[in-house]
Amino acid sequence: MKPLAQALALSLSLVGIPPAAATVEIGSKAFTESYVLAELVVQAMQRAGLEATHRPGMGGTIILWQALRGGGIDTYPDYTGTIREQILGATLAGSSEEMRSALAELGIGMTAPLGFDNTYALVMHRPMAQRLGVRTISDLAAHPELKVGLSHEFLERRDGWWPLADRYGLETLEVRGLEHALAYPAVVRGELDVTEAYSTDAKLAELDLVTLEDDLDFFPRYEAVLLYRLDLDPAAVRVLESFADRLDEARMIELNAAAERTRDYAAAASLYFGNTAAGSLSVGRVATRIARWTL
Repeated sequence: MKPLAQALALSLSLVGIPPAAATVEIGSKAFTESYVLAELVVQAMQRAGLEATHRPGMGGTIILWQALRGGGIDTYPDYTGTIREQILGATLAGSSEEMRSALAELGIGMTAPLGFDNTYALVMHRPMAQRLGVRTISDLAAHPELKVGLSHEFLERRDGWWPLADRYGLETLEVRGLEHALAYPAVVRGELDVTEAYSTDAKLAELDLVTLEDDLDFFPRYEAVLLYRLDLDPAAVRVLESFADRLDEARMIELNAAAERTRDYAAAASLYFGNTAAGSLSVGRVATRIARWTL
């Protein structure tokens, strides 16, 4: 419990009035999967009898991290590779327990992985990739004429474009920064040739985007987890931990696809709980699988 809440609870107890439960503030980054995961947490909290609200699309990693450290939010979804590289600034080596210990020194807890790995990837429109014979990230080096459009965050990340370009020898490619939401349509229209993606993004299959093989194993694992303040109500922490190993990649893609189609993130999240009222949002697993390279 936070100091202010503790003081309020104490003052109320002295006059015999039971304190109101604190509302759990859940943040999300500005992309579909983060919205859906945050809505999952809101609904799970409410099912456990806890008050919870969602603060959607707050920004990128550092903004959410600072809000968590500063007490503006109590929890948000993130990924182990991002935490290791963007928050802890460590090398890609190191166990989850070492990462958890480092976070605890900062007053932050981390749940066990939720069950899926949402790694970064580079993607192209399938017709273009097939025409050029590009199947791996290494193949891009033979095509300096390609136009690359990347989110500003990916351009600045320690596990982002510039270290990747150095590993693969891609420094000669033309690169520009843009909002992530604008990149996919630009690739389909041929205005861009390559962009970054999240491997559980349902739009990859919808837009016929192919994932290039990370043949030099640049990207670390990005296992989805929930970060939370260590002073969070233990009952709320138990709800967060209940998601451990409960979401596989196929299921996450289904929820993302429902959310992308309707823009109703709460209704998409409710599919996780078997809400029949949201049944019209359901999607088939085959139709939403990740579009990787196939002959």
